[in-house]
Amino acid sequence: MTESDTPEPVAGGLAGKLAGKAKEAAGSALGKDELAREGRLQQAQVETEAQAQRDVAEVEQRQGEAELEAQRADLEAERERIRTDQAAKQREQAIERDRVGVEQRAAGEAQHDKATAEASREVQEHVATAEEREAEEERLDAAARAARLESEAREAEARATAIDPEER
Repeated sequence: MTESDTPEPVAGGLAGKLAGKAKEAAGSALGKDELAREGRLQQAQVETEAQAQRDVAEVEQRQGEAELEAQRADLEAERERIRTDQAAKQREQAIERDRVGVEQRAAGEAQHDKATAEASREVQEHVATAEEREAEEERLDAAARAARLESEAREAEARATAIDPEER
């Protein structure tokens, strides 16, 4: 402090430190303990301010590192979410492919069953038609045989009548 007991503004940095050393040296040389003490205080204050600035810088660096680590953690969480989403989409796509495959196989089997049933129906129709033709041919043969037998019976009766007309 100066002789007026009012604190002087303290310059910081190298200038403040040099001013403090100068005051300390002048006070020691002149035998003014108060000036020397003020010089030491100014040097201590400059050193304290410098330490405070280093501490602030260190705190800011740590905060920056913490923020960076938080950003990294957020990015990793986002990457994991994206991987999870992609895996879920891949599972959904696989399920959809499986569903489509099952539907296609079912449709193919249904088409095959339909074709088999149609072929079986056609075979049955052909068999039925052939059986109907065969039955019709048999009926016609039987009718022709009956007509022939009837004709033969009439002829036989006519011969019998011609041989023995009284028997009638």
